[in-house]
Amino acid sequence: MKSSRALAAICTVLLVPVLGSCSVIGQGDDSPATTAAGKVKDVVLVTHDSFVLPKKVVKDFEAQTGYHLVVKASGDGGTLTNKLVLTKDDPTGDVAFGVDNTFASRALDEGVFAPYSFDAPAGVSAYDLPGDDAHALTPVDNGNVCVNVDDTWFKAHDLAEPRTLDDLTDPAYKDLFVLPGAATSSTGMAFLLATVSAYGDAWPDYWKKLMDNGARVTAGWSDAYEVDFTQGGGKGDRPIVLSYDSSPAFTVPKGATASTTHALLDTCFRQVEYAGVLDGAANVPGAEAFVRFLTSSEVQEALPESMYVFPVVDGTPLPADWASYATQPDQPYAVDPADVAAHRDEWLREWSDVTSQ
Repeated sequence: MKSSRALAAICTVLLVPVLGSCSVIGQGDDSPATTAAGKVKDVVLVTHDSFVLPKKVVKDFEAQTGYHLVVKASGDGGTLTNKLVLTKDDPTGDVAFGVDNTFASRALDEGVFAPYSFDAPAGVSAYDLPGDDAHALTPVDNGNVCVNVDDTWFKAHDLAEPRTLDDLTDPAYKDLFVLPGAATSSTGMAFLLATVSAYGDAWPDYWKKLMDNGARVTAGWSDAYEVDFTQGGGKGDRPIVLSYDSSPAFTVPKGATASTTHALLDTCFRQVEYAGVLDGAANVPGAEAFVRFLTSSEVQEALPESMYVFPVVDGTPLPADWASYATQPDQPYAVDPADVAAHRDEWLREWSDVTSQ
C-alpha cells in the first residue's frame, strides 16, 4: 500500500534491499537474458520501494514459469506512477505493481497499461477499479490508510489520545502529527482524499488548521513512520503518524499481549494496489504470467507479513495476530475514481499551496 511500508524489524527477510532507485535480482546489466530459442527470460518488474516477497516465493515463480524476475524499485507509489507516465513511450520494464486507487486513473488516462484479463480467483473482482473497462489493472492487495498513535507516549504524558480528523487540529496535539505528502506518496494522497471525502469543498480550510497546528509533512511513509514516529524504531518525536490499519500488528513487543500502537478507525481511507502489463513491454507473456502469479495462494498468503497488506482472494488465511491488532474500519472514507481523475491536479495544487505557506 502500503504505499513504502517496510518496517526495520523484519529487514532480514526482505526479498531485496533498496539500493538507490533500482534494485535488481540476478542480472547485473540491462541486457535481457534469453534462452537458446531466443525467448526473453527476464521479466522486469517496476514497483515501489516496499515490494517484498519471500525469496522462496520468487524462486517458485521462476521455477514454475522459466522466467527470471528483475525488480526495479521506483520510490513511493506516487513516485512510481509519475515515473510510469513519464516513460510510457519507452517503458523501463514489462509489468508494474503498486499503482493504487489514488493514482490509478492517471496511469490509465495516460495509457501506461495494456489490457489483460484472466480467470482470477474468487474475491479479486470485488476490488476492480471502477472505470477500468478494458481491465488493464488487476487487484492484488488492499488496506486502509489510517492515523496511528503511540499508546505508550500518550499514557506517559497523561494525555487523552485523538480519535477523529477534527481532533488532529486541537491545540492539545500541536506538533505531534507527522504524515507523508500527497504529491509524492500514495499514502499521503489517500489521506488528502479522506479529507476531501470528510469535508467536501472545505477541505483546504481543514488542512490550514492542520498545518497551523504543527503537522509535519515528509516525502514518504518511511520518513514519517521509521524516522519521525516515536514507535518507528528510530528516535522520533511525533506520537501521531499516518500509516495503515495493519501497522499495530507489527508493534507488539515480544512476549506481550497488546500492541503499543493502534489505528484511529474513524480516519481511514481504503487503498487497493494493482498490477498490470506495461504497454510496449518487451516480454508480454512473462508480464502476464507475473500478474497471474500475484493472485496465487502462495503470494496472497505471504502479503500480510511481507508487505503489511490484506489479500484480495477470498479465503486467504491471515496471521493470528491480525485478528487482534489489524482491525479494518467498517466505513472508510472514499472518493469516486472519476472525481479523483477530474480533480487530482487541482487538489494537489491547492494542497501544495496550503502546506507550503
